[in-house]
Amino acid sequence: MKKDYENGDNKKILYASAAGGLVIVALIVALLAGLVHKGNSDKEEEVLQKIVVEELTSATTEDEELEETEVVESVQADTAASAEDTSEGTSDDTSGDIESEAKSETGEAVDLTELVSASNVGENSQITYGIDVSRFQGTIDWSQVAATGIDFAMIRVGYRDSSTGEIKADTNAKYNMQEAEKNGIKIGAYFFSTAITEDEAIAEADWVAEYISQYPITYPVGYNCEGFENASSRQYGLTKDDRSAIAMAFLGEIYKSGYTPIFYASMNELSGDAKWNTSVIEKSYKIWMAWYNQSTESIANGPAYDGQCAMWQYTNQGTVAGIGGGVDVDVAYFGYNGTETAKNTEERETASADVEALMNFTEVNETVTAKSSTNLRDKPSQGEDSTVMVTLQNGQTATRTGISDSGWSRVVYEGGTYYAVSSYLTTDLSAPAQVTQQETTDTSGFKTKFTDCNEVVTAKDIVNLRNKPSVTDEDSVVVATLSNGETAVRTGYNAEYGWSRVEYNGQVLYCVSSYLKVVE
Repeated sequence: MKKDYENGDNKKILYASAAGGLVIVALIVALLAGLVHKGNSDKEEEVLQKIVVEELTSATTEDEELEETEVVESVQADTAASAEDTSEGTSDDTSGDIESEAKSETGEAVDLTELVSASNVGENSQITYGIDVSRFQGTIDWSQVAATGIDFAMIRVGYRDSSTGEIKADTNAKYNMQEAEKNGIKIGAYFFSTAITEDEAIAEADWVAEYISQYPITYPVGYNCEGFENASSRQYGLTKDDRSAIAMAFLGEIYKSGYTPIFYASMNELSGDAKWNTSVIEKSYKIWMAWYNQSTESIANGPAYDGQCAMWQYTNQGTVAGIGGGVDVDVAYFGYNGTETAKNTEERETASADVEALMNFTEVNETVTAKSSTNLRDKPSQGEDSTVMVTLQNGQTATRTGISDSGWSRVVYEGGTYYAVSSYLTTDLSAPAQVTQQETTDTSGFKTKFTDCNEVVTAKDIVNLRNKPSVTDEDSVVVATLSNGETAVRTGYNAEYGWSRVEYNGQVLYCVSSYLKVVE
């Protein structure tokens, strides 16, 4: 595709080629806590020390079902092939002329100064550290994130539904952009595309540009496309040339809208033009590469990858204060001299967090009352972050608008929207008050009580095993994942909230019951 737009004032991207083999890091308690890399500033060292990488592994699914378009990319193939990938095309000179040019996967020189940039504040060659997030990180405490020294956040703003083709907003996008800005974190964005034509890609880019126009977008706007080889994807059957042309159309339209484009894919897809025409895309646009299980020493130097890499997503299991569970962590080999201003400076509405982000609610419309009495909360959680707003008594009615598979109901009562434990509600409005076990205020242990059992279970597909039966509490973290075929012993279940207690590798952990099945 001919590049018919002017080049911006780009920084020269830092990268490195290395001849070394794969170094797998199984567990890092504090990333680079003892590493003082030559040339890194004190601030960079401090930021890295505050990012704990619990496990550098391939991506896993969330506890709840994702939208069909949110395909979690497997990078296990990257690890398996990395020994070959990192040996091809390497040279004894591992530094190269990193400030002027890089070699593409075809061996041709790439002039990195010609990469498209729309920056009005000026790029520089500083190494900066960031995260990329979506609604699946729940409600983020951005003040805590800012305290770690994170420089930027790449925020998912939307996606195109893989089956219907409808463009939808990420339900926490505006809240995340708002709060990141409020706490001094520079913002980038990305969109999950399932476009099947260049026109659809241009429409996606136009939607993104409009959606983010009231926010100060300083970092690039990314094109993210995964799962295209799944038979259920609307992109199934598209050729590599088709997909690459579609991506280029999106990136070009983003640039025309005044934002710096960036293309996201895994190393295994990028390397050798395997799944994308990387050698063409990288000559015009920044590359954001996902590649896990690599040496931590290469984070500041750049990945041992013989291609252009402006931003590197080096783990999906980082632990960052203010975010529950693992989060993608990125290093960018560029920074900015200032913060962009929003393109639309009209006053914007204040965004609220999506409290249902980590749960799947089925929409209903029915009148309910309490079996006896039940608390109506501001969030579907019994944790400390949840507040009892009102108590619904038997005989008082509310409208139930949603039921989650984790045991919660969304109800509208006297004009307010609240959440109640589903098992405490009934649609039988004439039923007399029952004597039921009420929500406990005991803080000595978990509020979720379990009925003992003893049975061998496995995952229907894959499920996260947590240290606490909650997906909303900040201190609930993923300890392990159970895949189909692997077994654990279920020692307890709670039918009200939909959680199971399991023993796995000598640990007592908790998971959502609907993702398990009994091994016959």
